[in-house]
Amino acid sequence: MNLENTYDAIVIGSGISGGWAAKELCEKGLKTLVLERGRNIEHIKDYPTYDKNPWEFEHRGNMTRAFLKENPLITKAAGFGEDTAHFFIKDADHPYVQEKPFDWIRGYQVGGKSLTWGRSCQRWSDFEFEAPKRLGFAVDWPIRYKDIAPWYSHVEKFTGICGDKDGIPSMPDGEFIPGYELNCVEKHMKQVLEKDFGRHYITGRWAQLTEPTELHLQQGRGQCQNRNLCMRGCPYGGYFSSVTSTLPWAKKTGNLVVRPHSVVHSIIYDEQKGKATGVRVIDAVSKEAIEFHARVIFVNGSALNSNLILLNSISSRFPNGLGNDSGTLGKYICFHNYRGYMSGVMPGFTDQYYNAARRPAECVIPNFRNLGKEDTDFIGGYVIFSGAWRGRPSADDFPGVIGAELKESLSEPGPWRVYMYMQGETIPKESNHVRLSGDKKDAWGVPLLVTSVGYDENDEKMLQDFLVQGKAMLEKAGVTDVQTSDSKQPPGLDIHEMGGVRMGRDPKTSMLNEFNQLHACKNVFVTDGACMTSTGNQSPSILYMALTARAVDHTVNEMKKGHL
Repeated sequence: MNLENTYDAIVIGSGISGGWAAKELCEKGLKTLVLERGRNIEHIKDYPTYDKNPWEFEHRGNMTRAFLKENPLITKAAGFGEDTAHFFIKDADHPYVQEKPFDWIRGYQVGGKSLTWGRSCQRWSDFEFEAPKRLGFAVDWPIRYKDIAPWYSHVEKFTGICGDKDGIPSMPDGEFIPGYELNCVEKHMKQVLEKDFGRHYITGRWAQLTEPTELHLQQGRGQCQNRNLCMRGCPYGGYFSSVTSTLPWAKKTGNLVVRPHSVVHSIIYDEQKGKATGVRVIDAVSKEAIEFHARVIFVNGSALNSNLILLNSISSRFPNGLGNDSGTLGKYICFHNYRGYMSGVMPGFTDQYYNAARRPAECVIPNFRNLGKEDTDFIGGYVIFSGAWRGRPSADDFPGVIGAELKESLSEPGPWRVYMYMQGETIPKESNHVRLSGDKKDAWGVPLLVTSVGYDENDEKMLQDFLVQGKAMLEKAGVTDVQTSDSKQPPGLDIHEMGGVRMGRDPKTSMLNEFNQLHACKNVFVTDGACMTSTGNQSPSILYMALTARAVDHTVNEMKKGHL
């Protein structure tokens, strides 16, 4: 064993959960190696477009026709454009096999997709954790809200989550800094939904520093400037990312080593010791194979890549992938249903505007379906994201008006518009899976991933319910000309892929225990989206952070006892 390549812990991936694993491990005194397949990113220095004006881009923020033709997948991603392309990979950079249409959005760099995420941070409740057992799908979660609540608080305080304490059982309150104020039309929506539907319309919980605390200032982060240019990389550190927060914090301990350009091939399993001993890496530049060793390994490569790594980690003991005694590895892949969208015009309120014109946050209508009892013909529920804004009018809005009068008219804001879109729970199914290609490999000799994931009847019923309910709420509030749409986008474009290495109580039907340990290989932990037993309807990233911090705490305690 090369002692120079030996650490206490190895973390695969530097995104949201990988950054948290590094921070927690380093703070607890473990020499930690973070492996990242992409390039290095340094705060501010590697944000090439953070201060550019629209007219400074060669194509005014758009991509060329040639680029669109070569990259039909990545150019569909939310937030992708000429100003953010540096944080996404091109379609040809890491191919995969789509047995069914699946849009796999990836960001390969130190910080991963934490540089481009949506930043929505609602807590799960026991409605989500208990749903599989109560409704008879997937398997029972091995934890409940009480188990993860203190860890939510732990990560919220460090990350910086803005929001209001609303007292909603299906969306528990957290450790919040001040939330964004609703504008006049959103306040009207809130009143109508509460009065006429018994539903909530609240400011969302976002990883945005509306008012930094001393802990955030110690991280070198500052107040969000409401530029709404987050995905370019924020020079103020106004939103949470691994690059601005967890990795620099880990680095200050002196226990962190980050190695970019490191494509993980597989995890090394020692048959005699009965545990994993390290990670096999292909240098992305030299193509050299290198081995690194550690007592514990955290797999945080993002859900599908974590599945790929475990599937490719084969041995005599695990011929079908590391820890795969249950045969569930790569199965029960799930995602969030984002297909439904609608908008319309809100008459009136033209004497009012808003304080933060480029507020990087939205309002939320918490799930109101199947809470405690089944009240629809589908399983699960959905969150609705919503907001109201005033756009610019066009000359078509002023027929017959010309000259100075038209110019003056166009200088005023246009009418208010209101929108809604859904984030729906999907039900994990064995048929929705990923596996390794038997004959195709990437540039580093790693088998390509095959995706076979699709919608089902439950998804269609939920979509139709949203389209009906959303329109009813908007029209009751007085919104006119409501236009509803089904994007029919393939799974994956939600960028909330989950599962394949699910948690569970029974090793016969799951991969991980209640502390995110592989049942069959106790020194390997998976705390990114791959670990999810079900999707719930809330955004999952803050849960990954909490699960990661909890798993590290357990890991260190077990190491002290000599169990790892």
